[in-house]
Amino acid sequence: MKRSKIEQLPSELKEWLNAELIRRGFGDYKQLAIDLKERGADASKSGLHRYGSNLERKLSAIRASTEAAALIAKSAPDDADLRSAAVISLIQTEVFDVLVALQDAEREESPMQRAKLLSAVAKNVATLSRASVHQKRHEIEIRAKVKTAADAAMRVAKKGGISKAGADELFRVITGIAA
Repeated sequence: MKRSKIEQLPSELKEWLNAELIRRGFGDYKQLAIDLKERGADASKSGLHRYGSNLERKLSAIRASTEAAALIAKSAPDDADLRSAAVISLIQTEVFDVLVALQDAEREESPMQRAKLLSAVAKNVATLSRASVHQKRHEIEIRAKVKTAADAAMRVAKKGGISKAGADELFRVITGIAA
């Protein structure tokens, strides 16, 4: 299948189109087709609608990811870099979804273009995997440091005459396992 007329637009015209689609709330495709024609490009109302729907879907996914990342940043403590772990997990899920879609969809690209695309995805998966390993290692180090500090606090508490129950509660609070 050949690329759509909209995908073949010059970059500055495509930027204008994207901005107009957003400004018009992804509607008014009939007038948008007229306005585009006045700028020297020809696209059908239905072609613009397909393109606009796809752009709106992409922007919605970006917005949802941004909101999820903000929620994670607001609610997750970061001493063990849990936010990074959550963001990496979100990205890994998205990459997995892209791979599944690649397998399911009929491809317009040539086998060479598909190979380049898969290569790029593989490179990004490798980068994500390395980031995940580093994050996990950091989390383990932080947990070990917290446990060492909690053990030391337990020893001090016991020497200071705190009851076993009090020392155990102190340990749970320090390690974040308070019930």
